Amino acid sequence: MGIAIFLASFQCFVQCLWTRQNGWNREVPDEKRFINKGMRGVTTMNSVIKGASYILAHTPDMVMENGTTQTTERIVNPGSEYLKELPNHIRTYEQALAYLPNQTYIGNMHPDELAKYDQPWVDTTVEGMNQRTGKYGEIMPEDEFYMLMQCVDVFELVMLEKSFVAATREKFAANPVIDDSIVARIHEGVDASEVEHFVNEEHAEPLVFAGKTVGFVKRAHDVDENLSAHTMLENMVSKASAVLSLLHLIRVTGVNKEDIDYVIDCCEEACGDMNQRGGGNFAKASAEIAGLVNATGCDVRGFCAGPTHAFINAASLVKAGTHKNVVVVAGGCTAKLGMNGKDHVKKGLPILEDMIGGFAILLSENDGVNPEVDTEHTGKHTVGTGSAPQNVISSLVTNPLDAAGLKITDVDKYSAEMQNPDITKPAGAGDVPLANYKMIAALGVKRGDLEKKDLATFPAEHGMVGWAPTQGHIPSGVPYVGVCRDDILEGKVNRAMIIGKGSLFLGRMTNLFDGVSVMITKNSGKTEEAAVSEEHIKGLIGKAMKDFAASLLAAAEEE
Repeated sequence: MGIAIFLASFQCFVQCLWTRQNGWNREVPDEKRFINKGMRGVTTMNSVIKGASYILAHTPDMVMENGTTQTTERIVNPGSEYLKELPNHIRTYEQALAYLPNQTYIGNMHPDELAKYDQPWVDTTVEGMNQRTGKYGEIMPEDEFYMLMQCVDVFELVMLEKSFVAATREKFAANPVIDDSIVARIHEGVDASEVEHFVNEEHAEPLVFAGKTVGFVKRAHDVDENLSAHTMLENMVSKASAVLSLLHLIRVTGVNKEDIDYVIDCCEEACGDMNQRGGGNFAKASAEIAGLVNATGCDVRGFCAGPTHAFINAASLVKAGTHKNVVVVAGGCTAKLGMNGKDHVKKGLPILEDMIGGFAILLSENDGVNPEVDTEHTGKHTVGTGSAPQNVISSLVTNPLDAAGLKITDVDKYSAEMQNPDITKPAGAGDVPLANYKMIAALGVKRGDLEKKDLATFPAEHGMVGWAPTQGHIPSGVPYVGVCRDDILEGKVNRAMIIGKGSLFLGRMTNLFDGVSVMITKNSGKTEEAAVSEEHIKGLIGKAMKDFAASLLAAAEEE
């Protein structure tokens, strides 16, 4: 009887070892099984942020030629006082360099430092804060940006006039992030007569610099509106600024180009033809020019929430082991140049929306050092959430906090819509970041996470002033990711939340709002997932067999 019981126990023991080595048995539901890999263990380690880049291109002539506020005004009211007055409100490149929010965006000033200066920042200058390059990227002048547009073009749609190319080539090539492979893509240029012909007779979009037409973007198809010159220009601008972001990400992180295996683009443009208007793929197109030879990728869209959607997707791909190094990237948008120009001109302000923005973020396998992305506790605005402000904030902020057992005050910094208030306040939209922080604080009081007396100090303690250009998706949460990484590594912050919001109704497919959120935390230290090797299991079985044999001998002697 004793031997029978022992045999049954031993069989159960061996089954358990087999289960750990090869996966759950059939009785366990499918959703709880795991497939072994490598050391036959399942990784649950979060991905980490290896670095981020942020770039700007100063494009004052594009404000006049391509911003939708201006292009629409030329159609409906071509002789308007606004169009007559607009040229007097255009900033020089030097003025754009000295603008503190721009210096903050490329990493030369911390947002907390920017907050020490009174708003508006239009006339505020600080010694040394007028640099072209920063920790995260650069502010590229318009003539060099046109050259970059020509270099990223693979269908000979962007053409520049010969003398312009000759005058710009050398300084463009001197940029440290512009390598030989990109310089080799520079075309000699075309005659001025050809520029005039395509702009006046072939429906090409002019490229204007310092008031002079120096090139054009031509249509890619005679009748397909999706390949019109207008659309190709918008897409080429987005691609060029995305490429510049990728090049600076490589500089910032020191990652080998060959090690990047996936790219996700999250801009607000769409490329395709009449048979598939948004077919894509900006991600792979940009990766090609940047030299990411081992990468593939895809485009993720969600209006202003797109970057945070892409950020969560990228972090999840790395955590799942699908890819080791994933980049989230986005270029900028010509349509939003001068978007609030009428209000700025009316109030005697310069046109502050004269910047094309871009960013890139590298997410990689956990190295035990860099900040982690907590994909276990994400917020999401669902179909059933509704549009009430309290419901929106609850779905994006308190729901993930509750799931993690945290209070609102346990998050050191929130980054939601980081639009520059210098731009939004004169247009009547108020201080967007501050409005978000006030809503979060009010919900915190209602929940008992903070006292009413702390409402006034919450925005400064747990928020930041806005500094990002109003390029739609660009200011939506992600401008803080690079700064957040530095803050966490320096011990200033332990936990932050990135919040992306999107207005889906703009596409006329739904009236729904959208949003997602994710937390970034201090690295907990690299901990390997407990796993049992094949050799270890063999040893355990061998020992069990020896013990079993000894017990049989002992039982026989007793009989």
